Amino acid sequence: MTLIKSISGIRGTIGGSPDDGLNPLAIVKFVSAYATFIRNSKTVGSERIVVGRDARISGQMVKQVVVGTLIGMGFDVVDIDLATTPTTEIAVVMEKACGGIIITASHNPKQWNALKLLNEKGEFLNAEEGNAVIKIAEQEQFVYASAEKLGKIITDNRYRERHIESILGLELVDAEAILAAHFRVAIDCVNSVGGIVIPDLLYALGVKEIFKLHCNPHGNFSHNPEPLPENLTEISQLMVQAKADVGFVVDPDVDRLAVVCENGEMFGEEYTLVAVSDYVLSAKPGNTVSNLSSSRALRDVTLKHGGQYSPAAVGEVNVVAKMKETNAVIGGEGNGGVIYPESHCGRDALVGIALFLTNLAKKKIKTSELKASYPQYYISKQKIELTPSIDVDAVLKKVKEKFAGYDITDIDGVKIDFPDKWVHLRKSNTEPIIRIYSEAHTLKEAEELGGELITIIKEIAD
Repeated sequence: MTLIKSISGIRGTIGGSPDDGLNPLAIVKFVSAYATFIRNSKTVGSERIVVGRDARISGQMVKQVVVGTLIGMGFDVVDIDLATTPTTEIAVVMEKACGGIIITASHNPKQWNALKLLNEKGEFLNAEEGNAVIKIAEQEQFVYASAEKLGKIITDNRYRERHIESILGLELVDAEAILAAHFRVAIDCVNSVGGIVIPDLLYALGVKEIFKLHCNPHGNFSHNPEPLPENLTEISQLMVQAKADVGFVVDPDVDRLAVVCENGEMFGEEYTLVAVSDYVLSAKPGNTVSNLSSSRALRDVTLKHGGQYSPAAVGEVNVVAKMKETNAVIGGEGNGGVIYPESHCGRDALVGIALFLTNLAKKKIKTSELKASYPQYYISKQKIELTPSIDVDAVLKKVKEKFAGYDITDIDGVKIDFPDKWVHLRKSNTEPIIRIYSEAHTLKEAEELGGELITIIKEIAD
């Protein structure tokens, strides 16, 4: 059994002994710590905390413990039940709540669950705030409310509709153009909450023909829930059989979006953000941000539209911070995460779908032709295992010195930008390995670049 504590929340496998896994005792402790942190740091008068969950099989159990603990800490709970991560984020703002908890382990398998913690802006806690919650939990520095001051439950199942309404109200979402395009759309929602909300969104946008895969939200995921090409063979076949124009695949909490072309080929999760950004920038020129491990294609598209591209450290909270700093009009992550501040500052596959379909409708071309219109890059993802005794930071420092003649970014590991390719080295926070992401105009070039760095690292480490 596993329990991982990080700034992005608390996640683990369900079950196990009291000291192992995401069990009820662990949930009570960390929710109590989060509630204590919120009470000590909130700037709004509200005593409400929003709770939403994806459809994984442990979700109901975890929610009951979370809600009961928050009530015991004296907070009122707005229970929106089955809801996407972005829906929960939006609900925090609409409720003028002081925080929110999303019960989801994102793309992890069904035996996992997690507590993702939000501030009063509906955004993830930053590193300092997350560490403060962990410290409170470790020291058990919390006090529960007396009987007279217990919170209450407010049930509200309307936020999925409100989320869709907010998307339809975005200036760059053109439902009339989508309706006129008569799109045939295939979807794979991996038996989670996307199976409820994505069909509703598509119908609201004017899509009349939807071909559904795994839309029953029972939580027994029909395949590995991470939306990677090797897990998406069914929808590739469906695209051809149904003669669909475009396919959309989401992870269990619907913050990542993968697109499938009409011929069954993957659009590429790196290019979800690229295509959406191209459309947004064509209508509203400005700056963009993505994390260091995302495709250079976003930078190319941004420069084409006269904007400035900025890299951020890996992690949604870091991307959002950089977007605010640079006043970016769009940004996100190369894993299919689109962050559009006109809606809210969080990854949102629903917003991504609406903007992507608008782009496709206005350009009046096939999905595969849209993909071909962008600079073509290929990313290789490798890793090298090191002995625990090796100082990974020292190794990365020597790599940085070796390539000092090139453009180096060291806000998160070491990224080396060559004229026509790049490589990004990051150490793992949980094991003695270095992750090596590389990108070039061919997969062979990208793999060779990653292999070259592996050889160099081994030489340095010996």
